[in-house]
Amino acid sequence: MTATVEQVATDGQAEPVRRGRRPQRSPLARQEDRAGWMFVLPWVIGFLVFTAGPMIASLVLSFTDYQMIQAPRSVGLDNYRELFNDPRVLKSLSNTFVYAAMFVPLGTIFALVLAMMLMRVGKAGGFFRTAFYLPEMTPAVAAGAMFLLLLNGQQGLVNKVLGWVGINGPNWTTDPNWLKPSLAMVSLWTLGGTVVIYLAALNGVPKQLYEAADLDGAGPLTKFFRITVPMISGALFFTVITNTIAAMQMFDQAYTMFYGPQQKASASEESLVYMVYLFQNAFQFFKMGFASAMAWLLFVIILLITFLQFRIGNRYVYYHGER
Repeated sequence: MTATVEQVATDGQAEPVRRGRRPQRSPLARQEDRAGWMFVLPWVIGFLVFTAGPMIASLVLSFTDYQMIQAPRSVGLDNYRELFNDPRVLKSLSNTFVYAAMFVPLGTIFALVLAMMLMRVGKAGGFFRTAFYLPEMTPAVAAGAMFLLLLNGQQGLVNKVLGWVGINGPNWTTDPNWLKPSLAMVSLWTLGGTVVIYLAALNGVPKQLYEAADLDGAGPLTKFFRITVPMISGALFFTVITNTIAAMQMFDQAYTMFYGPQQKASASEESLVYMVYLFQNAFQFFKMGFASAMAWLLFVIILLITFLQFRIGNRYVYYHGER
């Protein structure tokens, strides 16, 4: 045996340890490993079959002309060249960016206000937490259909309520200038998960920090910006990233409100978000190869946006346990 032997102190005793040989794992440790893999296996299979597999298939299809009625035909980079020559791709991307720029800040502020209100309701907090989260369980198609009626310019409830206070409401679903703001408003319906995250973060802020600020004579705004926001910055950072990714992939509400069977004829280019145009190319125009290229372009855009958010946002995030 040529393995090196060292003396390692263990409980005051010198014990030889051989290098070059893997330590023997106990039967219990191996059994725990097998149990862990058994628990993880369903997720691994689901990821490979429903996520990784389709992603690889779409990458291959993005280099082909595939119309679903015939075998894919390789076209090289033609689909990607067409992406930058198709004006509707650029228009849908522009609409999506504008929508995301409105929804993410508005949704963050709205959810934080609701979470801070929940902090003050006391025993009724459980009821309101459930009430705020229930819209997350509502199908997006049903929510889109409901808001299509509520935002109707002539007979919608929203404009009727505005009329009671003397405000002439706009045509939310037909005026091109109001199409993206109306989509952003509809998306606020599904912020229950963000509210719950902010509420948990607010409950984790040490109360002694507020007590010390009171002793120093700090006002509400000072405490909010100097204590609350820094202490929940991790939750804010997480939800901004996830809401940005969700906004870039928004489809259900836009399709239901503007591209359903009854709205197709009157749909405006201002309501064409990227995922709707991708869906049209895939399942209406049967251009699967081009739609796959669109999907990978969106993947790269989201990847770059998330990378920039991490590079910039990490400078302003406070993590417990770090200096």
